[in-house]
Amino acid sequence: METLGSDSATLNLGSPPAPILMVGLQGSGKTTSSAKLASMLTTREKKKVLMASLDVSRPAAMEQLRVLGEQAGVATLPIVAGQDPIAIAKRAMASAKVGGYDVLILDTAGRQHIDEQLMAEVAQVKALVNPHETLLVADSLTGQDAVNIAKSFNERVKISGIILTRADGDARGGAALSMRSVTGAPIKFLGVGEKLDALEAFHPDRVARRILDMGDVVSLVEKAAETFDKEQAEKVARKMKKGEFDMNDLAQQLRVR
Repeated sequence: METLGSDSATLNLGSPPAPILMVGLQGSGKTTSSAKLASMLTTREKKKVLMASLDVSRPAAMEQLRVLGEQAGVATLPIVAGQDPIAIAKRAMASAKVGGYDVLILDTAGRQHIDEQLMAEVAQVKALVNPHETLLVADSLTGQDAVNIAKSFNERVKISGIILTRADGDARGGAALSMRSVTGAPIKFLGVGEKLDALEAFHPDRVARRILDMGDVVSLVEKAAETFDKEQAEKVARKMKKGEFDMNDLAQQLRVR
């Protein structure tokens, strides 16, 4: 467990607008993870978040982030054709300040493999925005490749944390151990599904139990509690709408709180 870290690592947001730089290879789940993180910060932390895509090499990626933003109820920087990543990053920073945003998530371009063009571009953007967090998004199922990717990014842009995607598979534990060991950067979140709420804070003790095949009972209980609260709230809302809310319902609400 000590190898994974002793405590859960939190985001360093600092003063707004806090830039968060998302880096990683194409196909790692970077754009989806950006939207998941934005959704989590919006719903759980009550932050005002702006997302911006810097992936000018893949217009589909820019459109994907826009669509995910709509689904999550998170603002995205309007797409302007012909701008390079540096120009987009400058416009995003200005928009975040003027719009009073708490957090700015910058989804950088990825490649199918590590190359100099990718690294130089990411390094330029980082130097410009001076992000509070530089998060590497890596697919846990790529095994040793994920470790090499983490090492390469860390050497060039010094990552502050890792988001491990597809962490609901059997390979999640080994990748977590290796990537933290190689980079010294904490694993901050786990992607555990395709939906926008499928992002969990990384808890070293719980993952240690998963590796030892002891299961993660605490996460299961937390998820059940979230679902119960949502269902209960919807039930109460329906009763109030129908004028059927009574003293028993009021007592139940007071007990929950």
